[in-house]
Amino acid sequence: MNAAAHPLPQTSSSASAGSSGSAIDAVTLKALADFPAQLAAHFALFPAEARHWAPPSWDGVPSEPLTAIEQICHVRDIEIEGYQQRIRRTLSEDDPLLPSLDTDALARDRRYGEDDAAAALAAFTAARARTLAMLAEITPEQLTRRARFDGYGPLTFKALIHYLCSHDQQHLAGLQWLLGQLDAGDASPVLRPLGR
Repeated sequence: MNAAAHPLPQTSSSASAGSSGSAIDAVTLKALADFPAQLAAHFALFPAEARHWAPPSWDGVPSEPLTAIEQICHVRDIEIEGYQQRIRRTLSEDDPLLPSLDTDALARDRRYGEDDAAAALAAFTAARARTLAMLAEITPEQLTRRARFDGYGPLTFKALIHYLCSHDQQHLAGLQWLLGQLDAGDASPVLRPLGR
C-alpha cells in the first residue's frame, strides 16, 4: 500500500505534537509525549509484592535486567542525566562525545529498589515535560547537528531523538517481559537483594 495515497489519520494529540513548530516528526513527538502515561500504566499492572521481583534468569530480557521499580528509576535518571544532557550538548557543542551512563552503578549506588514508585514516576513525568519543551522549537538545521554517542557511534540530533524514543519502547517491552515471566509461574516471587 502506498503511504502517500493512504495517509495515516491524525488524532488531535498527534496533530498538536506536530503543531509545536518543531521539525521533529509528529509521530515521534507523540510517542515521547504519550510515554509517561504508558509507563505508569504498565507499572500499575504489577502487584505491590511483585514490584521488586526478579526472575531466576534474565535471558531474553529486551531491556536492562531491572525489576519493575528499578525500570522506573532507570528511565527517570536516563531522561535527566542522559538524554537531556545529550540534547543540550548536541545543540550547543560541535560534535560532542556523549557518554553512556552505567545502569548497574546507578541502580546500586542510588538504591533503586528502595525508591518510592510514585515519586519516581512523578519526577520522570516532569522531566519528560521539560524534554518535550526542549524539542518544541527544533529547526530542520538543528536536526542535522552531529555528535558521537558512546556505544552507538556518530549520529545526528534527529537520530538521538529516535534513540530516546526507542529507549522508551525498550522499557515498556522490559516491563511486559517481566510480567510474562511473573505470570508464567516459573518461580515464586522472591525479592532481589537491595544491594544488587
